[in-house]
Amino acid sequence: MDAHCVRVPRERGEETRRSLAEADLVAEDVEIVAEDGAIYIPVVDPDAVPEEYELVTRDLPERSLPEMPADILGYEPSYERLGDVVILDEDDPERAREIADAVDESALPVETVLDRASKIKGEQRVRDWTVLVGDSTETVHREYGCEFALDLDAVYFSPRLATERHRVVEQITPGEQVFDMFAGVGPFAIPAATRGATVVGTDINERAIEYFRENARRNGVEQRVTAIAGDIREVAAEYSGWADRIVMNLPHSADEFLDTAVELAGEDCVLHYYDIQHEDDPYGPGERAIRAAAEPAYDVTVERAHTVRSYAPHEFNVCLDVRLTRA
Repeated sequence: MDAHCVRVPRERGEETRRSLAEADLVAEDVEIVAEDGAIYIPVVDPDAVPEEYELVTRDLPERSLPEMPADILGYEPSYERLGDVVILDEDDPERAREIADAVDESALPVETVLDRASKIKGEQRVRDWTVLVGDSTETVHREYGCEFALDLDAVYFSPRLATERHRVVEQITPGEQVFDMFAGVGPFAIPAATRGATVVGTDINERAIEYFRENARRNGVEQRVTAIAGDIREVAAEYSGWADRIVMNLPHSADEFLDTAVELAGEDCVLHYYDIQHEDDPYGPGERAIRAAAEPAYDVTVERAHTVRSYAPHEFNVCLDVRLTRA
C-alpha cells in the first residue's frame, strides 16, 4: 500500500525510528522497509514530521498486527492514548465498559482506562473521571522526545495539542526568554527549554507546578526553567519587559490576561494567543482584543492566524501568532 514515509540512511534508521516513535508518528499498520542503503519508516501524520527529515511516498507491505480493540469489538472505538492510559468519552456506561474491557484484553500496552465524567471545570482546569480499568490516574506521556509525568485527576493535559505545541516550539531559538502564562505540567515550556530558551512558567494549579518541576528534572532542563505556583497577575511585575515570546494557552479567557501579557513583553515579542470563537469570525475577536491591550505602546503584526482544531459545532480553537514591537 502507498504510505507516507521518512527516508533516512540505513545507519540512522534506528535512531530516527526511536525519535519518531517518541512523537507517536510511526504507523503501526505498515512495515518498515530497508532498501538500497536507506530505511523507509511509515508515518501517520506527514504534516507533523520535523522538517529535518526527508518525506517520500512509496509502496510498503501491510503489517500483521496483534489483536486490537476493534478486532474484539467488531467496530472501531474512539479513544485517546496518553502514556499507558486510554481515555474514553462515552455517554453510555455500558458501551464505555464494553470498550474498556476490549482495550484491557487487547495487545495495547495499557494500564488504565478512564471515561470522562465531566467537562473541564474551575480555575484549575480539571475534570472528573470514571476509572474502568486499573487504579491510577497518573502516567508518563512521551511527546517529541520529551517526557511528562502527570496525574489526570489533578491537572489539565491534552494529547490532541501535541502537533500545535511542536509547531510553536520549532520557532524558538537558543537564548530566547519565553514566558508561559498558563504552563500546566510544562508541555510548551519544557520543549522550549530543550531548544536553549530560558523559560518562566506560572500556573494557579499547585499540583501542576509540582509536576512541571519534576518534568524539568526528567528532561534535564531544570537549570533553564523557573516554575511559579500562583496567579500570573500577582508576579508579572517581577518580569516586566522580560519576554521575547509569550504563550497564552487559556482559550476560554486569555483575553482577560492581555494587559498582563503586554506588561511581560520586551521590546520585540511574539505572542501565541489561543482562543475559541465562532466559525463566522474565528480570528477577529482575538486580534481586536490584542490591539486594544497593546496599542499604541506596541505596533501589532499578526504573523499567522490558524485553526488548531474543531472545538464544538461551529466553534474552533484557534491561535494567533502576533508580534509586538515597541513603538
